[in-house]
Amino acid sequence: MPALRQYLRHWMRPRRTSAIAEACLIGLVAALSAVLLKAGSGWFGAMRVHQSNLFPAWILLPSFGLTFGYLSGLLVERLAPEASGSGIPHVKAVLANAATDISWRTAGVKLLASTLAIGSGLTVGRQGPTVHIGAALAAQFSRWVPTSPDHRRQMIAAGAGAGLAAAFNAPITGVLFVVEELLRDLSSLTLGTAILASFIGAVVSRILGGRSLDLSLVLTAHSTSFSLIELPFFLLLGILAGLLGSLFHRGIIASLKFYRQLHVSLSLRIALAGLISGIAIALLPPTFRDNSGLREFLITGDASLELAAIAFLSQFILTLVAFGSGAPGGLFAPSLILGSALGYLVGLTETQLLGVGSPATYALAGMGAFFSVVSKVPITAIAIVFEMTTDFNLVLPLMIGSVTAYLIAERLAPGSLYDKILQLKGINLESAATPKGFLAELTAEDVMQRRVETLGAQMTLDEAVQAFSRSHHRGFPVVDNSKLVGIITQTDLAKIRDRPLPGDTPISEVMTPQPVTVSPHATLAHVLYLLDRYQLSRLPVVENRRMVGIITRADIIRVEADKLNGETEQTGPQPEPSYIVYQTRSPSTGRGRILVPIANPQTAELLLQMAAAIARDRDYELECIQVILVSRRSSPAETSVRTGKSRKLLRQAEVIAKKQKIPVHTQIRVAHDTAQAILETIKEQHIDILLMGWKGNTITPGRIFGNVVDTLIRQAPCDVVLVKFGEESGVGRGGFPNPPVRESEFRIPNYDRWLVPMAGGPNAKVAIKLLPPLVSLGEQPEIHLCQVFESKEAKPDLSVLQQAIRYLVKYRQLSGKVTAVPVVSSSVADGLINLVKSEDFDVVVLGASREGMLQNAIKGNIPAQIANRVDSTVILVRGEIDSK
Repeated sequence: MPALRQYLRHWMRPRRTSAIAEACLIGLVAALSAVLLKAGSGWFGAMRVHQSNLFPAWILLPSFGLTFGYLSGLLVERLAPEASGSGIPHVKAVLANAATDISWRTAGVKLLASTLAIGSGLTVGRQGPTVHIGAALAAQFSRWVPTSPDHRRQMIAAGAGAGLAAAFNAPITGVLFVVEELLRDLSSLTLGTAILASFIGAVVSRILGGRSLDLSLVLTAHSTSFSLIELPFFLLLGILAGLLGSLFHRGIIASLKFYRQLHVSLSLRIALAGLISGIAIALLPPTFRDNSGLREFLITGDASLELAAIAFLSQFILTLVAFGSGAPGGLFAPSLILGSALGYLVGLTETQLLGVGSPATYALAGMGAFFSVVSKVPITAIAIVFEMTTDFNLVLPLMIGSVTAYLIAERLAPGSLYDKILQLKGINLESAATPKGFLAELTAEDVMQRRVETLGAQMTLDEAVQAFSRSHHRGFPVVDNSKLVGIITQTDLAKIRDRPLPGDTPISEVMTPQPVTVSPHATLAHVLYLLDRYQLSRLPVVENRRMVGIITRADIIRVEADKLNGETEQTGPQPEPSYIVYQTRSPSTGRGRILVPIANPQTAELLLQMAAAIARDRDYELECIQVILVSRRSSPAETSVRTGKSRKLLRQAEVIAKKQKIPVHTQIRVAHDTAQAILETIKEQHIDILLMGWKGNTITPGRIFGNVVDTLIRQAPCDVVLVKFGEESGVGRGGFPNPPVRESEFRIPNYDRWLVPMAGGPNAKVAIKLLPPLVSLGEQPEIHLCQVFESKEAKPDLSVLQQAIRYLVKYRQLSGKVTAVPVVSSSVADGLINLVKSEDFDVVVLGASREGMLQNAIKGNIPAQIANRVDSTVILVRGEIDSK
């Protein structure tokens, strides 16, 4: 069984051969869905046209539109809301990693709903839905055969291209659409899968549609022509297509906004559009009842000038009516009809003026020109008409008209219509990809550890066991002449117990050959996929079979943290996760936890007294941590450290907590970075309050409170309380003692006069809630709440201070004196500093508003100035990040 699992794991890895097989299968199912949609909508539409000849058209056509439009919308609304509209914007959103998805249910609902919508007479096309269906089926298939995110995107794009190729019987168009509109990627895998899927989709669609593989189509039965004298008219066609196409572009957006303002359900919107379309078509000549027949009627050159003008105007309006409602249909077919009508008008005008040219040639060139404006894919537009006609005489007219129209449209209505439709739904493709951000930008080479511990292939089992006993690693890559040949894990060694082997057996006989590896240029998104897919903790990075590094989950987490912190890339070895070398646990009986990092013996007792007071007041537990730093060139888990002094500090915490009858937990962590170790502890132990000492100033360039405190202010998700002890505590500048000192001088009960500046922000409220337990340590506490006002304010508003006083006196029943002190000063920092010095306050508690705290604290304004210029104890409070 283990061998079978290993074989299946190896067989299921994403590789180029499997991509080829998947592309072929996707092309097949996309072609089948395209044939079903074409046959279903064609049969239903033909029935509608036939019945309109037997019964009054002004009754039957609106009834068809109303009834089946409502049923189409009801299907989408109840079963798959993502199946509304063209479907191409939805596919683009999925490929851009937006928060949306598609599946077989989307494909099934889209197929049935589009059949009803198109057959009911709504002026929408079946090509957009076919693209959506092909992409949805490919997405579902990628779930059944797990692949990496990048590979899945390529398969979805290939399915979309196959759907378009099957709809138009145009394989080159399918490939170009993938490259030009969906992925914009020319990699070999993207091109290979798109070409295969589109080719198979087009071939199967032709065969199942009852057509041969002969490329000569009905559209080429007439003759086309192009001469130099016609060049101005093809330029005119391009200009008109650019102008009117831009108007159509804006009309689509306006129609979508209009329907949204109606505030009715999708089914009622589509029913309304079906009713309006049915009434309009009943008033038009019978030729207009079959949309696909109308395009061929224009191309064959049998229409009059008036009929072509009516065709353009009616199709323009009815498409806006139908598509804006959210009906499951696309814009490809309507844009081709509009282009053919516009081109036919220009060609017929030229024929009447000069007596030369072919209106049919202009109709075909107009199809490409208008299509390029609506979809903003000029190359695809040229290819689609050429593949439909296989007429080389059309290449130059198509290029002139399409490129001219595209350039004008980009000036008048820039950007993709599909992107703007997504923006109306609240999806921005540029920001949709940001959640993966660094996962797409960085590669394994940027993150991997280059120094890797490996074992030689000829090493014996006894030597391997010794290597495992000396290391914290659970597995080692096995190399032979610097080439990776396998990997050996503790699990592999455990299997030997079932079949004992001699100690001199080479590890090559028990290792796992052909391990899962990654190339240096693989994206982090692909690395994460492999780690999750095969439940691995680390991946060897291999280039030409040569071992060049290793990447772990911890490496990716570390890079993500650096990116979120906005920190620049560091040179040299990167920090590893901290490692716990000592810990004690007490029964967890509290409702929350306070974390107290202990570093300075002179401030430890003061911090612990504060923490114990808060814990007793809130029924919290204490979590005390001591961090031992080691060089980044050595692993925290492998470095030998002495813990004697650290344990002594932690025992002091246990004594204080025991006296207060508070549960206390202690731990010693070995780490590369103190802030990182504290953040890890906050996350692991679900800390509610972080209480730590703060020296009050820093000499580190670019830092305000120092590396550790600055990082914790930005990142710690819990409440943060920073304490800078004043000189009267016996602790001097920088946290060092002022000798000589007496033990009694290290006690908070001497702190009786408290100053709390307020401005009404959330952090001030956090500070007020912390005051009762803190001031209870004093003998006769006096609390002075102050607010700084500019001198121009005639009557200061003291409502914030009065609310705080009511809370402290009425709800917390403080026995000490609480007063409000308005301070008039043009500078908040100067006003507070002068007040502290003149009134001789023992403690200053700073609780600024969140925005002000983050701006001022990080930039070094109010808190830093006060801490550096007063001798009193300063407490800085910052509320939890997620609080509102």
